Amino acid sequence: MKHIDIYTDGACRGNPGEGGWGAILVYGEIEKELSGGEKLTTNNRMELMGAISALEALKEPCEVTLTSDSKYLTDAINKGWLESWKSKGWRKADKSPVLNPELWQRLDELLGIHKVTFVWVHGHMGHEYNERCDALATAFADSLKS
Repeated sequence: MKHIDIYTDGACRGNPGEGGWGAILVYGEIEKELSGGEKLTTNNRMELMGAISALEALKEPCEVTLTSDSKYLTDAINKGWLESWKSKGWRKADKSPVLNPELWQRLDELLGIHKVTFVWVHGHMGHEYNERCDALATAFADSLKS
């Protein structure tokens, strides 16, 4: 399997508001930047969409290290929340519905294709790729303002 490093970030101007996500895929010396967004969304949705869109861009199963500043994203995987939610019919421990279930389901499908390790990095602390992803995400969010 090829090893790909993926860096992602999400941003929102208001919550909800105009949102954007940014992702950078790194394979050896090759880097590919991706971005997108939605007119009315939340920061957590954009964090998820950055990861989903980056993984969907891969053309074959890969071993991936995905780095994000989103505890929502990384903790859901690393602390086993995603598996628990899935086993409980997309409900949390308190029996309330999981937010953004359709996005978690998309991500879960991708995790069945790729071998992904999630790494959390503190945001806005000078991490080169995190800063670049933030710039991509905020630029897209800003482009949606009327």
